[in-house]
Amino acid sequence: MTDNMTPAQRSATMARIRSKNTRVELEMRRLLRIRGYRYRLHADWLPGKPDIAFTSRRVAVFIDGDFWHGWKFKEWAHKLAPYWREKISRNRRRDRRRRAQLRAEGWTVVHIWEHEIEQAPEVCVRQIEKVLGAKGSSRTRSAVVRKDGDIKKKVKK
Repeated sequence: MTDNMTPAQRSATMARIRSKNTRVELEMRRLLRIRGYRYRLHADWLPGKPDIAFTSRRVAVFIDGDFWHGWKFKEWAHKLAPYWREKISRNRRRDRRRRAQLRAEGWTVVHIWEHEIEQAPEVCVRQIEKVLGAKGSSRTRSAVVRKDGDIKKKVKK
């Protein structure tokens, strides 16, 4: 593969890419924390190390980057060099395997894309809340949320 960067430049570029605590992940965690939810981060004892895990309810949340996890991959895969095309294909296969493992162990898996959080973070939080509500609440306190997404007040249970 021909690269348009020197090895040092490529290394510096790749070193800036985060695998944990990304901007969108921090935003989701902030919104969940405001609502009083308790969760584990990057649960390394679970397949795939979910970004957020509600262990008491067995709900795993994956927040995936559009590029690295291949959102609409078939539409743009042809533009990539073979190395990157195969790299992202491997990521996608691994993701499917890990999610299947979690489901086989009785976990509910919630998958959220980076662009979904950027466009409508409140909708993504409600998606998680819907799953948690179906499995019983894991909140320590509740918050009243207005239509505009602002928190009105917090009420202890």
